[in-house]
Amino acid sequence: MGAAAEDRLSRVFAALADPTRRDMVSRLTVADATVGELAAPYDVSVQAVSKHLKVLEDAGLVSRSRDAQRRPVHLEAEVFDLMTKWIERYRRQAEERFSRLDALLAEMDNDDDTPRGDRP
Repeated sequence: MGAAAEDRLSRVFAALADPTRRDMVSRLTVADATVGELAAPYDVSVQAVSKHLKVLEDAGLVSRSRDAQRRPVHLEAEVFDLMTKWIERYRRQAEERFSRLDALLAEMDNDDDTPRGDRP
């Protein structure tokens, strides 16, 4: 993965480190929403929600568009492909290490089953 992708990934994970922003992203998976609609369930100002959205936007997780008087916020799902590829790479590496450990433990278990007189 190139430096630009790593930098973008850092911004994405940093943006998602906040539970409010993760909740907003979760709500945007269902449908686009305005800043006011996104602010409704929180006990914070619309300005605070706008700041959260700016962080999400800078990370490439959301975009805003114009629909007459509405300014809906849209989830940019392709960013999740970048995250998934990164996570999948490390999941595969961990799986390979666990497989090698399982094989080693099985070999050790087989050695323990060998009668002491038969051991070299």
